[in-house]
Amino acid sequence: MTAIYDMTRRVTMHDVNNDAAYDDMDADVQDFFTDSNQQYYHERNQYTIEKLPDKVLRDIFQYLSPKQINQVGLVCKRWRVISQNPGLWKFVSFRPNYGGIQVNPQCIDFFIQLIGTRFSELRIVELATDLITPNVLYELANKAPKLQYLTLDFSTAMQLHDFTDLQSFPSRLKSLTLCLSENIFLEGFLRKVYTFISSVETLHIIGTYEKVEDEEEEVYETVNVFKLKQFLPNLRVVNLWGVPFITDEHVDAISSNCAHLECLCVNYCPKVTGSCLKLVLQRCRKLKTLFLAHTKLDNNIVKMVDWEKTRIEELDIKGTELNSEALISILTRLPHLRWLDASWLENMTDQVLEAWQNSNAMGSLQFLNMDTCDSLNEQALVDMIKRHGHQFHGLCLGGQHKLLEYFWMNMIPQLRNIRVMVMGIAEDCCPKVVAKIHVDQFIDCIAQNCPRLTRLEVRWDDETLRFSDKSSKFIDVLRMKCLMLHSIVLSDGQYYELVRSNFERADRMSVVRTTEMCRTGLLHCSRYFNQLLFN
Repeated sequence: MTAIYDMTRRVTMHDVNNDAAYDDMDADVQDFFTDSNQQYYHERNQYTIEKLPDKVLRDIFQYLSPKQINQVGLVCKRWRVISQNPGLWKFVSFRPNYGGIQVNPQCIDFFIQLIGTRFSELRIVELATDLITPNVLYELANKAPKLQYLTLDFSTAMQLHDFTDLQSFPSRLKSLTLCLSENIFLEGFLRKVYTFISSVETLHIIGTYEKVEDEEEEVYETVNVFKLKQFLPNLRVVNLWGVPFITDEHVDAISSNCAHLECLCVNYCPKVTGSCLKLVLQRCRKLKTLFLAHTKLDNNIVKMVDWEKTRIEELDIKGTELNSEALISILTRLPHLRWLDASWLENMTDQVLEAWQNSNAMGSLQFLNMDTCDSLNEQALVDMIKRHGHQFHGLCLGGQHKLLEYFWMNMIPQLRNIRVMVMGIAEDCCPKVVAKIHVDQFIDCIAQNCPRLTRLEVRWDDETLRFSDKSSKFIDVLRMKCLMLHSIVLSDGQYYELVRSNFERADRMSVVRTTEMCRTGLLHCSRYFNQLLFN
């Protein structure tokens, strides 16, 4: 046996496949290797995917999308049976315009049958217009008892189904999303479901803001908000996104029946002026998040609101036309503010920033977005970061041509707790950046001072950035120091390719992205980000 052992150490399996080497061996050695080969191939065949138990395969399939689960079900009969397990179909979208499954109109009857078998464990479902029928809703109500999140997309509807015979509707919903059409009135449908939706805590009404081309175009009130609010007493989150007919009267009506309201979003509702805010904030004492982006807020009305008596922690006033006095009036009277989006504000000036700091109302601020606030000067931002930089977890100062290398090299060491950071100005913005940015120094400074960084966006283009062949070393340091970094957004060009190839060599394929495909913001840092998601 000692001779055989010595021989096995000198002869590899590759040598055994060589006829000459095999013939030179003794008979005992040949028998030994023959038995070893057979055992090797026998053991290898024991560990194929076919040998995995059904439970393990089902756990693997849970990481796949519904479309991918359908595809793996075509592999074999066993996989087909596993892919039809209701536990794999807890979240399904049937909206092909948003990447969901397309249901052939001729197969709707078969789809209805599947609700009681394959989709009996549904918790979240999105339905396109063709699938919003009395029969489908009846089956969901009776065969999917765990359904809690329902999206009804009427945005592409030309005509509604007849809901006269609708007798049942899911009654355990926590979230209801209605995607409106421009000219399809939903009162006939909603009249049938009012009594079933009292458990809803999150309401999304998604309007047609993106489709309205002319401001003077006639807008139809396709949902009776005044009646709808009577049947929703438990609302905590209300999102009226881009609904062109929503006015302050509608918002006031909703608040009159929602004592538990915590988050109110009326982004892109151009008829909201803010006249409802005083009453809303008095009624809804639990309101912490208020999103008013791209509304027509009136300066005098906003200044009359008792902001100091509220519990507002998150405020979005992006793209509004508030003047400096109104901004000072709001910001200096919100002592609990932790999240603010004040981007694209012409009147966000040094005086506003100074008054805000002197009021001691920035003590709780953690996330601040002042993207493209051109009226701010460098020194005002320097003073703010030196005073409050240690408390910032997210800071967006992109789109400002005055903030160059000297500013960031001095300010980054002050941002030791930063997690999200945006800097630079896009190549198509004016005025054009003339100075050159030594990006290697930036990267090294970030790596040494920002260990908690998760998202970084640098908007300067290749013409502005200066880098060399040694830049890879600095990128290596960033990758090794900032272990939680999972998103770097760069302008498309040579430097982007350099950074991307560096991270891909370390098997981190999805970290580096381009500004053409991705933008970094702070919305994901809101406490109600998950509840506000739609589409």
